[in-house]
Amino acid sequence: MDYFKKLQELLKLEREEDRYQYQQLTQSTSVAERRANGLTWYPIAIRGTELGHADYLSVEVERTTHQDLTHQLRAGVPAILFSNHDPKVDRVEGTISYQNGNRLKITLLTDELPEWSRNGKLGIEMLFDDSSYDEMQNALKQANTLAEAGTNRLINILIGEADATFHPHSLTVSIPRLNESQQRAVCSGLSANELAIVHGPPGTGKTTTLVQLIKSMIGLEHKQILVVAPSNAAVDLLSEKLHDEGLNVLRIGNPSRVSDRLTALTLDSKMAEHSQMKEAKKLKKQAGEFKNMAHKYKRSFGKAEREQRKALFDEAHRIMKDVATTEQYIIDDVVGKSQVITATLVGANQYTIRNLSFHTVVIDEAGQALEPACWIPILKAQRVILAGDHNQLSPTIKSAEAARNGLSNTLLEKCVVLHPEAVTLLDEQYRMHEQIMGYSSRVFYGNQLRAHASVASHDLFQGDSALQFVDTAGCGFDEKLEGTSSTNPEEAALLIKHLTQVVAQLSQFYQPATFPSIAIISPYKQQLVVLNELLSHAPDLQPYRHAISVNTIDSFQGQERDIVYISMTRSNDRAEIGFLADIRRMNVAMTRARKKLVVIGDSGTLASNPFYADFVTYAEQLNAYQSAWEWL
Repeated sequence: MDYFKKLQELLKLEREEDRYQYQQLTQSTSVAERRANGLTWYPIAIRGTELGHADYLSVEVERTTHQDLTHQLRAGVPAILFSNHDPKVDRVEGTISYQNGNRLKITLLTDELPEWSRNGKLGIEMLFDDSSYDEMQNALKQANTLAEAGTNRLINILIGEADATFHPHSLTVSIPRLNESQQRAVCSGLSANELAIVHGPPGTGKTTTLVQLIKSMIGLEHKQILVVAPSNAAVDLLSEKLHDEGLNVLRIGNPSRVSDRLTALTLDSKMAEHSQMKEAKKLKKQAGEFKNMAHKYKRSFGKAEREQRKALFDEAHRIMKDVATTEQYIIDDVVGKSQVITATLVGANQYTIRNLSFHTVVIDEAGQALEPACWIPILKAQRVILAGDHNQLSPTIKSAEAARNGLSNTLLEKCVVLHPEAVTLLDEQYRMHEQIMGYSSRVFYGNQLRAHASVASHDLFQGDSALQFVDTAGCGFDEKLEGTSSTNPEEAALLIKHLTQVVAQLSQFYQPATFPSIAIISPYKQQLVVLNELLSHAPDLQPYRHAISVNTIDSFQGQERDIVYISMTRSNDRAEIGFLADIRRMNVAMTRARKKLVVIGDSGTLASNPFYADFVTYAEQLNAYQSAWEWL
């Protein structure tokens, strides 16, 4: 079927570009550069080893230096343990099975540590992750076969070949903590036969709604539910909230956040608590003792010793087979008793749940999910609940060609257009002052968003303005190109000056310990470098530095602060705005603020795009427009 064949072609382009970028990062770089790029932990210390599943060695390591560096190592990623003595030869492959803080476990494709691991410094390096692409391609192939057979109703609906249906007697539920639109979303999910969509704009309580929907489904239908999301952080958040509601949650894969409560939800932790685990541990210890005895035989020995050594190894392997049988029983028992299983999209095919099917699959953050990855859990389901906001950031696509040809168009976006009857918009938000919310509501949500009474007019102090656009047009603040990123040092200096005055004003009402939280965001990474440098040399801001964070818009999706500054950066006489033209990114930026939003930019450059021209008009109507000349 053309639908899936096209997706397979686009995914192939994405895999090739991703691999090319990975090779560029690794082939010609030193271990220090790869560490800086987040691909490597080096040096590391081995903190423990144990024989794991199928006789593979699980090694726990700790990163001993450069602990503040961000990295991409995470559970499920293929990696190598290597020695700096001869990294090309002294290396053994495996898979990261757990990562938490500065510790991780890697399951190696061997049953003992190699000799070279005792000499020289060791490191862990991630390999290119082909496995997730394989999972996605396999899911697309399988979906294609089912679509061609025409027997899978859910697939036909999701690709627009059939209409979604609902129970004729729609259910009504009363959940006091939910507002009217949230209740409607729960009812729609419960009455859907194949598809329901929860459209949650910023601050509208999408997670709260989803948790209550899942709880209601389990209460009424008594069926196990699979809950997935594209990122570990999103899965962790849902897992914790569902657990707090008293549901039996099993987190497949590993929590990325450091939280004892989350660790308790993992398969490893639940297995350790199982009544049969003592027996398995006892057997494992026994097998280890036999192996140690076998290893005591030196290389030069006769026939009798060789036979004795073989007998010891055989006995160890026989015991490990019994361990594997017991562990499989424990896994099946833990999985079977769980009411909710949570995982990332690709993690939905992890070996423990690969062959399971579910009545309902819930996909959260579906607006950020790559469509091929969504088909992995969908193939296990009869009904799908999609939740997210297609007016915020779409998934990151590395291949420009694949993005251009439709890979950046998510399943959520397609389904909202194909099945408007399945969509419930959550229309009451609990984050923003109504002036901050207003423009976003008008452009993206058909003016349907309302601010809840508790936030509609909340301010930092009486008489403070919630919105400001500071216009640098005519100030000669020209952007500069730094590599592939843009900077605007004079705009950055103006922002710090403005912030210093605002902080001085606020210090009359707040102590440093209870100071409002502040975010400074920009679409351009290099502008953040400039802003951070200026911030570190602003003496009046140092007492409040703990309350100020500086980051890209993309990393702020899902977060909020009392005050948000946006440095637009672009200012030129060609009216070029680059990727500021992606107005969904700007929607994310403008909806992070609770009580005050300050946008600083050049209207002369920005207004070439109708979105920004209309925003300037919106600010003028609210008396929120200021020329930067007032600050110079």
